[in-house]
Amino acid sequence: MTACVTHIPCDQVTYLGQGLVRPECVLATRKGDIYASHGEGGITHITPTDDVTIYFANNSEKPADFLPNGFSLRPDGSFLVANLGQSGGVYVLERDGSLQLLINEIDGLALPATNFANLDREGRIWISVSTTAIDREKSFNKSIADGFIALVDHSGARIVADGIGFTNENKVDPSGHWLYVHETMGRSLLRFPIRANGDLGPRETVTDYGSGVYPDGFEFDSEGGVWCTSVLSNRIIRLDPDGVQQIIIDAGNPDLVERAELAYRTNTFSRSLINEGLHSPLGNCASLCFGGNDLKTVYIGSLHLDKIACFRSPVAGTPPSHWLF
Repeated sequence: MTACVTHIPCDQVTYLGQGLVRPECVLATRKGDIYASHGEGGITHITPTDDVTIYFANNSEKPADFLPNGFSLRPDGSFLVANLGQSGGVYVLERDGSLQLLINEIDGLALPATNFANLDREGRIWISVSTTAIDREKSFNKSIADGFIALVDHSGARIVADGIGFTNENKVDPSGHWLYVHETMGRSLLRFPIRANGDLGPRETVTDYGSGVYPDGFEFDSEGGVWCTSVLSNRIIRLDPDGVQQIIIDAGNPDLVERAELAYRTNTFSRSLINEGLHSPLGNCASLCFGGNDLKTVYIGSLHLDKIACFRSPVAGTPPSHWLF
């Protein structure tokens, strides 16, 4: 039986942890551990007993502009971290603070600010680069699509998809056959068939989002739905298997959303507009994951909160690739 997913009021949102800095990406495991990116150069670990530890990068490999963004948990407990600083690249962070560069160049292109590093069940690494522009704000424009997806596997590193309107999170779907990708300024959820050699087939549009939606992170649920976060408007949206979009939480400021929509239409969208979303109870929601013993607790990563927002869902998520790590 399909569960009834209804609108969840903001007063049902609770919080976990304290003293976090820019916990943009959040992950959960079966053991009850919660991990989030830490904007001062590391990864935050919230244990099942609510203790908070931060694994700071602390060796000479750390670039001066190291800004952890989207990351993955590896089987040995280390982290695969995308550096959103201008020096870009993907790094491996150990829990003792040692940091090693994994890759900073693909197909002769130096990786710029890097959005997400996704380790899948097959051990492949899918990398999101939102834009090749040094001034990333220049790509906050619906007419620019210079983002790409790169793959690192046993055959090496290569770009496997491009022409994306500000590439954000990417994830392999539960079937293992498709790579799903959010394009924030293209305001779409895309997917690409994964070929036997890891290359991607032609893009397909799963859904186009409407007014006020700037998609960032997403996750799959056990009933074939996709749960998405929208920065600035601070919405959580579920796309059901039939393609119907439903707003689960709307914690945004209508005036800000209206001003941002005008800026989006006239190609004057700016970082300052996104930053105004910090006053929401979701603190500019940027990612989400399912956790808890039943995979029905939704944890929300954000750009501006110093803690993790969470709420209960009537639908369970699907176990992510790191669930048993």
